Amino acid sequence: MKNKRTAHIISHSHWDREWYMSFEKHRYYLVKLIDELLELFQKEPDFKSFHLDGQTILLEDYLEIRPEKREELKKAISEKKLHIGPWYVLQDAFLTSSESNIRNLLYGLRDAKEFGSVSKLGYFPDTFGIYGQAPQLLKQAKIETAAFGRGVKPTGFNNTVEDAKNFESPFSELKWESPDGSSILGILFANWYSNGNEVPEDEKDALSFWNTKIEQAMKYAATPHLLFMNGCDHQPVQHNLPAAILTAKKLFPDIDFVHASFDDYLKNLKASLPNELQTITGELRNQRTDGWSTLVNTASARIYLKQMNQECQALLEKAAEPLSVMAHLVGFEYPSHFLNYAWKTLMKNHPHDSICGCSVDEVHREMVSRFEKVLQITEMIVQEKGKEIASRIDTRIDNDSKTCIPIVIFNGSGSKREEVITKEVELEKIYFSEMDFQQIPAYFAGKSMPELEVSDSMGIAVPSVYHDKGIRFGYDLPSDGFRRPYFARIAELTFLAENVPQIGYKTYYVNQSENPAQFKQIDIMNHDREMENDFVHIKIHEDGSYTLTNKKSEKTYECLGIYENTGDIGNEYMFKNTLDSLPLTTKGLKAQIKVLENNSLRARVEMIHKWVIPKSADQAFEKEKRMLVWHKNRKASRSAETATIQIRTIMTLDQTSRGPSFQAFIENQAKDHRIRVLFPTNIQTDSHHADSVFEIVKRKNSPEIEWENPSFDHHQQGFVSMSDERKGLTIANKGLHEYEIIEENKTIALTLLRSVSELGDWGDFSAPEAQCLGENEAEWMVIPHSGDVITSESYHLAYQFQAPLTMIQTDLHHGELPKDNHFLEWNGPSLAMSTFKMAEEGDHVITRWFNTSDEKVDLKVNMPLVKQGFASNIIEEKLEVLQSNNIEIDLKPFEIKTVAWTH
Repeated sequence: MKNKRTAHIISHSHWDREWYMSFEKHRYYLVKLIDELLELFQKEPDFKSFHLDGQTILLEDYLEIRPEKREELKKAISEKKLHIGPWYVLQDAFLTSSESNIRNLLYGLRDAKEFGSVSKLGYFPDTFGIYGQAPQLLKQAKIETAAFGRGVKPTGFNNTVEDAKNFESPFSELKWESPDGSSILGILFANWYSNGNEVPEDEKDALSFWNTKIEQAMKYAATPHLLFMNGCDHQPVQHNLPAAILTAKKLFPDIDFVHASFDDYLKNLKASLPNELQTITGELRNQRTDGWSTLVNTASARIYLKQMNQECQALLEKAAEPLSVMAHLVGFEYPSHFLNYAWKTLMKNHPHDSICGCSVDEVHREMVSRFEKVLQITEMIVQEKGKEIASRIDTRIDNDSKTCIPIVIFNGSGSKREEVITKEVELEKIYFSEMDFQQIPAYFAGKSMPELEVSDSMGIAVPSVYHDKGIRFGYDLPSDGFRRPYFARIAELTFLAENVPQIGYKTYYVNQSENPAQFKQIDIMNHDREMENDFVHIKIHEDGSYTLTNKKSEKTYECLGIYENTGDIGNEYMFKNTLDSLPLTTKGLKAQIKVLENNSLRARVEMIHKWVIPKSADQAFEKEKRMLVWHKNRKASRSAETATIQIRTIMTLDQTSRGPSFQAFIENQAKDHRIRVLFPTNIQTDSHHADSVFEIVKRKNSPEIEWENPSFDHHQQGFVSMSDERKGLTIANKGLHEYEIIEENKTIALTLLRSVSELGDWGDFSAPEAQCLGENEAEWMVIPHSGDVITSESYHLAYQFQAPLTMIQTDLHHGELPKDNHFLEWNGPSLAMSTFKMAEEGDHVITRWFNTSDEKVDLKVNMPLVKQGFASNIIEEKLEVLQSNNIEIDLKPFEIKTVAWTH
């Protein structure tokens, strides 16, 4: 029968590694699940397949407990009974970096290959919205279909699917297109990924079940092929499913019920698709819903996790990997084993219930330990590879002196840097083997601090200041001997590093000089409340806000930096303001203002607010939580009792900086509230830009007509920007992923802290540590510019704000490398470079750029130490041969381009 319907029943269990229970408690049940599956595959030939949630990490988790099951597990996968991949973890898409999303796919595909088979389905069952470039990434990975539950259709309490007047697609099947035009088939779990869960075997129950389920599936199906997901969160396997399917076949002879895999389902579905499907372009963010269940505020739950993640990602992507490639190109081993370990450990924190901060406290305490492990191993890689490269640099100078100390500044960010750098240098060290360690401090105390001068590789002095940091214990760990303890005299140097290569290094020298070079000293602060360099002028007001003038465009921004506080009776997933009060602000609240540093290179000002706010929500809130009142229906107020919180803000302006940077230290003594910093731009525009995954996305300031939530928050990666054709203001950040555009004064509101008390979702799960009591930190930068963030290339400055430069102290020695050197040079307007690494397989270098604009761009690249370039893709295949090591290629609008290099 040509139009006979087929019910494809896919067994699965959506497996959050850690969520409402700790990882180990969830794993206990995972091991039982896979044990039962392997036994079922052997005993029940009609139980044909099981989809293992699209993430290969579950194999690692299982085999750590059951290593003896490896071959049996591998057999089930190779026979396509157990379907795995393509991801390593089911990550949150918006809160992990561009490169993290690719590594997640690379590691998942590699692990799946080891086990014999991979599910070529972009699986996003419960991801809290998806970035717009996902179709392009999947297409480059030769994955033509994605399946997802969120981003198009609203969900409510306990993930129940809700109806609404308008959807972005009338069908479960749709075309999903990236900004570059890449298009894949999208499968929306319109009735959620549990619509075929617990199929009854009893005829009476089955009749009722299937009558309802078939009607619901047909409502959104564009073909006769109906999808039923037989599973849910941590769902045990349904052993009697073959018998339940026989019951269904008996009751509904006009429908073909099959126990299917996604491979089977997609093959049949694609053969039956209509010629026209609805096309959805770009981000999936639930914009055509009431706005109450987007889960966007996971971007601000437990911000400390996001900050640690940003630090780990930046150190891996912009320091450890680039320095490892540089070292490899000059003859050293690439530490792939350590980098693999670091990436996998980091990605264990990337699942959507982990990095989102929406789990119980035990989960997030374990995450902090993982982040610390990543930082420790990555810092070791950076230091070792930096020292290896430095050992090959000819650091000798004409007037060699024992008091001349070479320091090498490494840049792996992909863009040329001009920065004021502050680093500590060991001026002199004495080993315990050279002097009784008890006498060394007295020896140093008897010597005055020498006059210091910093010069570049040409011997030209550069502006610098220094401070004596006293003596400090240290030790060397020689490769051929026992540890060597010492005391060292430490100086903190601040100096100007100019034209540090995009991927490369510059060598500077710290000299002890009786007559150091003199520079014209024009302090950045010319008044105790005013800062100025060549680019901006800043006037600080009594309440700690400031007026910022872009000297080039002469545009002035008034009253920046006010703090805002509101109640929050939501949960880790969603913000919900109390109904009883307007936001509190620090406008007019006098701050204690103190100048911490002021010279020609840098000025720093401290501003302290002591702010009285409500201590918590009132007692009605506790009752609402215990009664599982859905967050949008809560009506609690803020308490009459107050608490004093202190916010210590340090504003810094460097000589070369295009705008001020900020550190805020928030001593949080209150609960159930949110703190944001406000930037009224008064730029008349209906849209803005935000940094996303491989995209600077343009978003509307106001929501769609279906939106009811008074809050309209958004995700960001590195920055958010408001601009018109003439002027703009960009706010860069470190791990602050949530912002909102407030219509009044076209204000950018950046979330610094959100204090909540519960997990939320389907039950009563207390999470007191999500209140984030005690000291919290936040960092951001304010960048005024002409034009928008792309045409002004201010996005480079925002990316640099997140990416560390590395300094390695070395000694005077012979070497084959020049004092200043680049390993790669490139240019191309509107382009951004995202990676410089070695391939996961094979001995070739991988570089990647993406086009931030809607116009074609010419990319020119020179790699002096390689032989040949190849066009590649995100899975690092060698495709078209390019010109030798000096290439010129086009990037289409919004295209992601990978180039592989042999050497």
